[in-house]
Amino acid sequence: MGVIDRYAELLPVTDKTPRITLGEGSTPLVHLDGISRMLEIELWAKLEGCNPSGSFKDRGMVMAVAKALEDGAKALVCASTGNTSASAAAYAAAAQVPCFVLLPAGKVALGKLAQALMYGAKVIAVRGNFDRALEMAREAAEREGFAIVNSVNPYRLWGQRSGAWEICEALGRAPDWHAIPVGNAGNISAYWAGYKQYKELGKIDKLPRMMGFQAAGAAPLVTGQPCPNPETVATAIRIGNPVSAHLAKEAVAQSEGEFNSVTDEEILAAQYILSSKGGVFAEPASCAPLAGLIKLKKEGRLPRGITAVMILTGNGLKDPDTAMSQVGRPVEIGDSFDELMEVMKG
Repeated sequence: MGVIDRYAELLPVTDKTPRITLGEGSTPLVHLDGISRMLEIELWAKLEGCNPSGSFKDRGMVMAVAKALEDGAKALVCASTGNTSASAAAYAAAAQVPCFVLLPAGKVALGKLAQALMYGAKVIAVRGNFDRALEMAREAAEREGFAIVNSVNPYRLWGQRSGAWEICEALGRAPDWHAIPVGNAGNISAYWAGYKQYKELGKIDKLPRMMGFQAAGAAPLVTGQPCPNPETVATAIRIGNPVSAHLAKEAVAQSEGEFNSVTDEEILAAQYILSSKGGVFAEPASCAPLAGLIKLKKEGRLPRGITAVMILTGNGLKDPDTAMSQVGRPVEIGDSFDELMEVMKG
């Protein structure tokens, strides 16, 4: 059962909304025992890389595409740092509707680019950054009557609320802290709206602090200024002028949370810790929250014993090149058993 069928009573759907699905949502919430002990908190990870296209984007994309079909849109268009393009292309393929994807040239992880192309989207590389690609996508949508399926589409954020609902159902309450990477700033806004909706319905009795983490080279919500030339190894959050910044600021202010930044070195170190000590392989942007929690622990600002949920937004297989750059290559031997024993004992 997908997001629309599971949560139809909570979503703005009608009898005319197509019940499309690729089986999105219902992703695992995993307790990270070893890392919890290291940080002296109860740390849970929401594995959004288990969604059909490998990222959290599918939760909102299914809603955006369903409503676009309901409204008679003749095509979909989006700008993307990678994950949105993969998700939009996947649901467009499932619905058999044309999809146009604008990407910043040379700035998208290979795994995500391969997905968009394999799903059959028309992929256009723009010699500019994501923010310019989004401007162009919005203009094309307005001029041609296409449905834009970036997070400027309100139905995207509605679908992404479902992650908060699943967390509350799994824990029996909201966490104390909700830690999440922030790029275009829609997801932190959607989760906050989802928690508030559940509280209004009486399903939970308190709300979490929303803790948003950005890469230091693309941290406009930390610095308070747009970043005209964002740069970070965490390509999914390489965004200098988030379109949902105002919503994210509201979420953080209302929840008494914070925005923090982490360096690329801290992100990559966290990615390795998550994999080697937690058994979870997530793409670099997903690891910004863990990097941030480790940083706050070192600064003495991580309250002992809290329950924290971090959103691992995308699968590590989205960007294998970055992972391989950290760990080197396999040890190669001949077909001798003695050589094998030597390596295993060494």
